[in-house]
Amino acid sequence: MPFRNRHPPGRLKARAIPVFLAAVLGACSWVPRPFSEYKIDIQQGNVLTQEMVGQLRPGLSKDQVRFVLGTPVLMDIFHANRWDYVYRLRKGNTGEVEERKFSAFFDDDDRLARVEGDVDALRSGEISDAPANRMREIDLGSVPEGTQAPPIEERGFFGRMMDSLGF
Repeated sequence: MPFRNRHPPGRLKARAIPVFLAAVLGACSWVPRPFSEYKIDIQQGNVLTQEMVGQLRPGLSKDQVRFVLGTPVLMDIFHANRWDYVYRLRKGNTGEVEERKFSAFFDDDDRLARVEGDVDALRSGEISDAPANRMREIDLGSVPEGTQAPPIEERGFFGRMMDSLGF
């Protein structure tokens, strides 16, 4: 008994074309929706406030700066005496982006020499309307003659153990 095709080729094509067109048109990105999906705010980097920056003084060690500001986002191996703190906030509902940059510079003795960048305190819901150049160099205060820098913190228990073992 010869094999007989129940679906002739013309009829199969007539059914496949509308299915293919529906799949292609369904993949379009514009779909009318009565409600839009919720998009979250994406916050990246270090949030620095004016109070945190106000605690910085010339002569602070790198550990003291890290304690006040947190771990920097960027510690470049080619610029070991510069730490960069970057903050970026993308509002989910509007798509607006706010960026803040702050840099701390250290001298050859790993003491804070100067800072520069945007140091305005972040307020919730604050986003600038126009991009403004908010970069500036900040004087940390002049150190009177004869003033000693803050003492370097002593090594803790584990630091002393690592030193005794030669690490």
